[in-house]
Amino acid sequence: MSKIQKQSIIASIIVLIILIADQALKLWVHSSFYLGEEYVITDWFRLHYVENNGIAFGLTFINKTVLTIFRIVISGLIAWYIVHCIKKGESTLFIICLSLIFAGATGNIIDCVFYGIAFDYAPLFNGRVIDMLYFPLVEWNMGGEHYIFFSPVFNIADSAITVAVFILLIFSGSIFKESAK
Repeated sequence: MSKIQKQSIIASIIVLIILIADQALKLWVHSSFYLGEEYVITDWFRLHYVENNGIAFGLTFINKTVLTIFRIVISGLIAWYIVHCIKKGESTLFIICLSLIFAGATGNIIDCVFYGIAFDYAPLFNGRVIDMLYFPLVEWNMGGEHYIFFSPVFNIADSAITVAVFILLIFSGSIFKESAK
C-alpha cells in the first residue's frame, strides 16, 4: 500500500470516527436532556446541555446564514488542502491534524445547517451547535462571588479542532521538517 493510500485511509477514518461520535453524542444529549440540564460524572467533569448560536463561546457578530456559508467554504478549502497535502507527500501527523480540524468543523456545520430544521426551531443554515462537555476544574468563593476555573462548554467537534491545533503547535518543527524532505 502506498503512502498516499495509507494517508487517505487514515484521514477518512479520523473524519468518520469524529463525525459519528460527535453527532451521536449531540443527538443523545438533545433527546435525553433538557436545555441547561447537567449530569455530574465527577467533580471536575459534567455533561451540561447548552446550545451555541455563535462562533466560539457563543460570540455573535455576523448573520447566522452568512456565518454558516463561510464555515462551509472554509471546510471545503480544508478538504481540498488535505487532498493536496496527501498527494504532495506531507507528514502523516500533519494530515491527521488537518483531518481533525476538518472533522470538527464539519461536525459543527451539520448542526448549523440541519438542526434548526430537524428540531423545528430555525430555518436551514440557522441551527445552533449543541455543546455538552464541561470541565469545571476548580471552583471557589471569594468576596461573596463564585468563581470557576475553566468554564467553557464544548463538544467533540470542538475538541478535535483544539487537539489538532495543540499538536500543530507542539510538533510544528518536526512536522514541517519532515514535509520539507
